[in-house]
Amino acid sequence: MKSLFVALITLGFLSSAWAQDNNPLLDIQHQWSHINYQMTDNDKKVEALKTLATKMKAMVKADPNNADDYIWLGIIQASTAQAKGGLGALSFAKEAKKNLEHAIKIDPNASEGSAYTSLGVLYHKVPGWPIGFGSDSKAKELLQKSIAINPKGLDNNFFYGEFLYDNGDYKEAKKYLEIAQQAAPRENRPVADAGRRKDLNTLLEKVNKKLQ
Repeated sequence: MKSLFVALITLGFLSSAWAQDNNPLLDIQHQWSHINYQMTDNDKKVEALKTLATKMKAMVKADPNNADDYIWLGIIQASTAQAKGGLGALSFAKEAKKNLEHAIKIDPNASEGSAYTSLGVLYHKVPGWPIGFGSDSKAKELLQKSIAINPKGLDNNFFYGEFLYDNGDYKEAKKYLEIAQQAAPRENRPVADAGRRKDLNTLLEKVNKKLQ
């Protein structure tokens, strides 16, 4: 069985292109980063993420046609699933799925297609039937849609490369990971970029060993 919700925490690195100074969503991002990277007690982390989700829900209610808000609500809920772990995490993953799907209905191109990326990661990481909704065929479809929208992105190419690695397609995985390496830096998310590139380099080392 797949490891339950491994790497969902990294979903919060997604959808940063739109974040601007004085944007309340940027404040949400900063709070999310503090919770995920500076809090070590998982029980406290879950409660803090629930509180953050409540704030995000208020933003969604105030602007129900904002796809970016729905994307971040989904990211926070996915992170809550990761922090909680076990079967109790499934309800949060399902809520994340619902909100990411709604973001796509509003604007599939929002945040450079990152709803497709986040949703694709969920489908790949969550167990399949009868436990959860996971599906690698659906994950592949969603991740490819994200790359079609943003072919040179860091996150989507990384996650598609990871997907291919997990499925034993090491040559193709290397191709997409190397595209991710060439992605332009995100000026307002240096910590996120550093974390993603660290994960990227680690995965590339694994891929290269498989190809030897």
